[in-house]
Order: sequence, then structure tokens, then C-alpha cells
Amino acid sequence: MSSAPTSEEIARDACWLAQALDPSAGKVRLVAMNRDSYRAASFLDDRLMQSQVDAHILPWRQVEDAIAVAMRRDARWIFHIGHVGSTLVSRLLGEIDNVLAVREPRILRDLAMSPPEIRQSYLARIPQLMSRTFSAGQVACIKATSLVSEIAPELVPSGERALFLYATPANYIGSILAGENSVKELRMLAPIRAQRLERRVTGFDRAANDADLAAFAWACEMSALEAAATRMSDRKIEWLDFDRALDDMEAALQRLALSFGFVFDSVRIQAIARGPLMTRYSKDTSYDYSPQLRRDLIDEARMLDRQNIAGALDKLRRAAEKSPVLARALARSGEF
Repeated sequence: MSSAPTSEEIARDACWLAQALDPSAGKVRLVAMNRDSYRAASFLDDRLMQSQVDAHILPWRQVEDAIAVAMRRDARWIFHIGHVGSTLVSRLLGEIDNVLAVREPRILRDLAMSPPEIRQSYLARIPQLMSRTFSAGQVACIKATSLVSEIAPELVPSGERALFLYATPANYIGSILAGENSVKELRMLAPIRAQRLERRVTGFDRAANDADLAAFAWACEMSALEAAATRMSDRKIEWLDFDRALDDMEAALQRLALSFGFVFDSVRIQAIARGPLMTRYSKDTSYDYSPQLRRDLIDEARMLDRQNIAGALDKLRRAAEKSPVLARALARSGEF
């Protein structure tokens, strides 16, 4: 393990990731990273700590003092509703020359879960921290955890760019019901999502099954994006339906690269869109996974549980009659 980084080393480049934060204690965990470790890591949350890493816990004040106000703050951001291919999109964009893809650093979730009065004292330096790269010509592209959508307006500076990634309610519900682990996660997160959703949407009927829970999860995460977009009128936001992107990933990547202002070559984009990442499970690339397999799993889940899914979609419609933000989300999905 190396010695703790100096202020100069923290500010110099992306070598020292600000990985986690204890806002109440004013402590931050820094983890040594290089280009290859960023590229390999599906997540930079606590799963990163399961491997041998060079990490140091420092007072936040030391990091804050290292990050000058004048430093660049031009990171691009990916916010999403979960289970909509955000890891794949991040990996694909990270294959573009001079793009540093950073996936789900825990520090952003730590901030999102902190009380607003505590969070505010940390936010000023976050854009600079997240914008550090390994060279002046490189641009950081930060993928947040879905919960972090709640504070997207506080993270993305005025004039900067973000992607809001989503799926239609039916495809989202189908994708959740298609996986045993995703159903377990759905049930575990249901109480927290209910609290978050209640801030924006009321009038939902009680959840009677997992399809209902998945519909409520979609409503929670999608309304968070819609509410954030309302507060981010001075940022450039690109909305993308993941399943439509899968129909022509090359065109989708071109569109995203243009929206993010990346310098790219069309031949390189074509190679990325047709490359091996499109046939692997993006959270663990040792497993086979493909767009067609996703479609097949969603179709199978929608067929096996079609009655409950129909009921869940009906609950979404009824709730949207009383909620403008949910009505906007449903209209954006194009299903209603």
C-alpha cells in the first residue's frame, strides 16, 4: 500500500478516486485507480473493496482544499432508472477514444442519502472531483446509481450535459420479473422507493404482487428523472429508451457521442457497436448476454405474468390521472 496521496496528487488526475464519503464524520475514502482499473470495474461502490486495493481515508477538508474552484467541471453524466442497460452504455461510451467511463462511485450515493443540510456542504467540489481525467484531452463520463437521480440537478453544473436512460413500463416490469436476483432487489428496495415516490406521486393502489412493485419502482425512478429535468432546463439532457437503442446501437452511440460532445470516428463507433461488449453481460463480462436474449426474457416474463402486468400498468394509468409528473413519464414512454 502506498502512502496517503498529497493534495497535489489528488488534484493532478483521476488516479485517486473519491470512492466513498461519510458526510457526518467529514471523512472520504480515496482509492488508487488507473485507466485499466476504471475500464474493468462494473461498479465503484463497496464491491470494489472486495478486491485488493490501495485505499486511504482522509479528512474531507484535505480533498476540498486540493480541488481548486478553477479546475475543470465538464464531466458528462448518465442517470437512469435501473435495469435499463446503463452499465452497457457506459462501457460502450468508454471505448471511444479519450473517454474515461466511471461507473457508480459510492460517494454519489452517500451524498444522495444524506440530509440536504449536510449534503450542501460537500456539493461545491463534486463536479471538479468527478471531472478529473488522466489527460487534458480526456473527458469523464460518470454513471450514477439510480437513487442519485434525486440530486442530479445538484451534481450537473449549468450548461453541462447528461443522459437520462429509461425503458417503457412494460419492458421495465418484464425485465425485473425475468430475473430472480432483480425480484429480490425489487422487494428489498420497495420501502425506500415508496418513501421517495410519495414526495412526487400519491394515489397509488396498494401493491398486490411483484408486477405492482415493479410498476411502482418504474414510477419512482422515472418520476425522479422527470422532476430533475424540470430543474435542469439550463443543461443539455438527452433522453434515451434503451430497448429502442438496442435496435440500432450504432446510431444510438453516434447520437450520444454527438450529444456529449465527444470527438469520435464513425468507423470506431461502428466497431464498438458490433464488438464483443454487445454479446456479454455488462455487469460481469464473463457471461454471455445479448440484445436478443434480453428481448426473449422480457417477452417470456410478460407472457407468463401477463394478467398481473396488465393490472400493474392499469394502476400506473390511474395514478397518472392525478399526477402531472407521472403523466409526463408515461407520455415519454410512448406506451399510453
